[in-house]
Amino acid sequence: MTTGINHYHLPATLNDALALLAKHNGAARVIGGGTDYFVDDARESGPDRPEALVDVTRMAGWQDVRSEDGFIVIGCGATHAQIVASPLVRVGGTALMESCGLIGGPQVRNVGTLMGNIAHALPAADGTLALLALGGEIAVAGGTAEAPGLVWMPLALAFRGPGKSAIDSARQIIVAARFVPTGPNEGSAFARIMRPQGVALPIAGLACRVTLRGDEIASAAIAVGPVAPTPFRAAQTEAFLAGKPATSESIETASAILLSESKLRTSPHRATAEYRREVLPVLLREAMLNAIARAAV
Repeated sequence: MTTGINHYHLPATLNDALALLAKHNGAARVIGGGTDYFVDDARESGPDRPEALVDVTRMAGWQDVRSEDGFIVIGCGATHAQIVASPLVRVGGTALMESCGLIGGPQVRNVGTLMGNIAHALPAADGTLALLALGGEIAVAGGTAEAPGLVWMPLALAFRGPGKSAIDSARQIIVAARFVPTGPNEGSAFARIMRPQGVALPIAGLACRVTLRGDEIASAAIAVGPVAPTPFRAAQTEAFLAGKPATSESIETASAILLSESKLRTSPHRATAEYRREVLPVLLREAMLNAIARAAV
């Protein structure tokens, strides 16, 4: 099968990658592990296919998970398997460890990258939901090799619609993501339900980050998908839970608010809106109770 791709680049530095994008002038595309891209490419044809791919997973300095300036930083070359295995993420970002551990199978997790999932902008992306609940940011590089213009931006600003990213993968690179790790009296968790084996499509996922103040929920961050056109922070539910007792009763009451602010729809490949309406409170209870238990340790 002819893909229309004539060049595959493996730049060693960020400057090299930006120079290649500039050289191809919009006709190249950035990829990470390629586990999303090549599935899409097999279904597409026509003039929109790129003439070159720029694989950023070998760029020096952007291949690991590290602690830096009070953040946990995940480079664009770090795979899901690396994230799951990272002691930093296991302790300071448990929700992200749990979500990345559920993506695909071992083969996909050994190749696929979190930055690639973010760039793909799917509302149900597991790692994206966890990073959103953790208050994540992404570093985007653009411009020229001489002036790369790397800036950090809130993760939520990266999405414009289902599969529509605010990042131009023909001219910009998501270099890394970062979040402040959970500390004392804080915990995070992820819960998901998906179709049976052989389909591997998430029906709904929910990630949360909880801070306790004694027996109360001081604050909660909740990210859900796919219940809106983009990965979604449940702001009304978060506001309701702040100051409430850290109990199942509080979470049960919050479920009605979560359902009211979610835009549930029927997907022929995933589930009906009615089924998701039944599932979402279960995911909220599971994730919140796990996060509360971790925060209380």
